[in-house]
Amino acid sequence: MVAAGAAARGGDVITIALVDDQELVRTGFRLILEAEADFAITGEAADGETALALIARTRPDVVLMDVRMPGMDGIEATRRVGEPTRVLVLTTFDLDEVVWEAIRAGAAGFLLKTAPADELVRAVRVVAAGDSLLSPSITRRLIETFAAQPQAREPSGLGELTARELEVLRLVARGLSNAEIAAQLVVEPSTVKSHVASMLAKLGLRDRVQAVVTAYESGLVIPGDAGLGAAS
Repeated sequence: MVAAGAAARGGDVITIALVDDQELVRTGFRLILEAEADFAITGEAADGETALALIARTRPDVVLMDVRMPGMDGIEATRRVGEPTRVLVLTTFDLDEVVWEAIRAGAAGFLLKTAPADELVRAVRVVAAGDSLLSPSITRRLIETFAAQPQAREPSGLGELTARELEVLRLVARGLSNAEIAAQLVVEPSTVKSHVASMLAKLGLRDRVQAVVTAYESGLVIPGDAGLGAAS
């Protein structure tokens, strides 16, 4: 039996829980993911409450979480999932409020169920590795949401960032990877990684997705700035 949380602790196997109220959808996900030698499914759930019990029992690295389910929905379940498990929200609904609520609830990634199988596999790997993922279409919708907000606010801790950390936060919000940021700032990727980690810690953020939210919410980055892409 595969030990739960293996990838999060540096093991070779990524453990995954499947949460969706449709059995056929869960079966489809299982067939796709179990084809990968380093993926293992720890269990399935059809609603949020059952999902939380499953997660507490098996401690998977990644949860594929549906949004609309009977009883406790996927947004509330995501909000209650603790570290080190990371949540990848999958839904058929490409709606602004769903994207926004999922990210605010702590989701590490958001992917539409219409995404190709290889994109789903990549998304699981990205999230399990501790990174965050938003597809380009989702990122554009998220930016449009911030553009419609009448007033920005400065989150606690923004003033504690160094000038370089603020610069890195702006670039993260524009969708650049650590390697791309390193190339632009003419530094090593490891240096950028250290800046990102420090920035997240000072702002009390979980990951890069929440950093993107903070950058726009605070007005540090303005919708319409050049170079916007997908958070990675």
